[in-house]
Amino acid sequence: MLGGVFLLSLLGLLPPPAADALDNGLALQPTMGWLHWERFMCNTDCDRDPDNCISERLYMQMADVMVKEGWKEAGYEYVCIDDCWPSHQRDAQGRLQADPKRFPGGIKKLADYVHSKGLKLGIYADVGTKTCGGYPGSLGYYEADAQTFADWDVDLLKFDGCYMDWTLLGEGYINMSKALNKTGRSILYSCEWPLYEWPHQQPNYKAIRETCNHWRNFDDVYDSWSSVKSILAWTASHQDIIAPAAGPGGWNDPDMLVIGNFGLSHDQQESQMALWAIMAAPLLMSNDLRDICPRSKGLLQNRHIIAINQDPLGYQGYLTAKMDSFEVWEKRLSANRLAVAVLNTQEIGGARGFFLRAAPGWKICDPQCNVTQILPQYKELGVQNPHTKIVISVNPSGTALLTITPISSDSNTPYKLHWQDTSVKRKHTITF
Repeated sequence: MLGGVFLLSLLGLLPPPAADALDNGLALQPTMGWLHWERFMCNTDCDRDPDNCISERLYMQMADVMVKEGWKEAGYEYVCIDDCWPSHQRDAQGRLQADPKRFPGGIKKLADYVHSKGLKLGIYADVGTKTCGGYPGSLGYYEADAQTFADWDVDLLKFDGCYMDWTLLGEGYINMSKALNKTGRSILYSCEWPLYEWPHQQPNYKAIRETCNHWRNFDDVYDSWSSVKSILAWTASHQDIIAPAAGPGGWNDPDMLVIGNFGLSHDQQESQMALWAIMAAPLLMSNDLRDICPRSKGLLQNRHIIAINQDPLGYQGYLTAKMDSFEVWEKRLSANRLAVAVLNTQEIGGARGFFLRAAPGWKICDPQCNVTQILPQYKELGVQNPHTKIVISVNPSGTALLTITPISSDSNTPYKLHWQDTSVKRKHTITF
């Protein structure tokens, strides 16, 4: 579907998101926080590896660092537990219980500790009979588990989709959504409904948006550039289906940020951060905040990138052009501004130049605009016109990120993007 050079025009008024969001008042901007899974996985051996096992100590230490090292101030507010936290058996009353050795104080004590730091606690469960790690699932216990989480003062639930008949996924996710709302506690609801339904049929994103605050669509992220690229490729090839569903209250979740780990070069880390911002993705880091290099920390806390992700207009960006081994991703921002990410997909050689006026969204720079480069280095590029000669340098697998602010008497006029894939002579309309 994607290929060649896309030609765009800027016309008309953008429609609102495709459906009403889940009515719980949460996730009006993409969620920000820390989630254990990609970095720490299902490490339950606290005798051998006490510093990295899934235990209350790990989450308390992350909460401490998030406050001490500026993460909370930057906007990261959720400390999220993933799989492998429970005991393998429910208690005598049929309730989930934390593993007593690894969580001796229980989840309520952990929630109290996290809240004392001004942060919020997330937890994990599964719509089916078991979690993906083989721990007790919530099928048949939706209301009981929702009430348990509320009694523990949990703030977010990540609800996985293992060990469940796919034809019952929608019913299960909807029932847990209702159960959470019934508790009266504000619990942000993170779903994996479409991830498990896509292999069988196209999911109903109207229903998903009405049920969940964000939702996973595609494979788990790994600590590798090939994994990040596969997520971007899937998102681009399905953007006309998934992007219109995103907006305040409900977001597409391309999975965790792996910045600060082992597998990505710094340029690739910049690409993940920039493109997750363009996609209005939840920014859920999975790394070791106790031991992270200053450069990765600075990238994750970059207030200019976070501002693009958290823009109150709440539109998800699109891949709008592919040309000469570059991809252009664009996101409409408030005040009629535009964020533009230029990804150099070439993985050989050195830095390559991209003519800024080749970006489809450059059409908003008529008669003039102000341009700010955020990545790879912050630069005020000043006032430009439609015929600018600025060339942006982009390293292999790196991304240049910019914002464009039109300067004109009618700069508040909103716009719509139309694009044409010249490789297959097919026209499309982007509604974001």
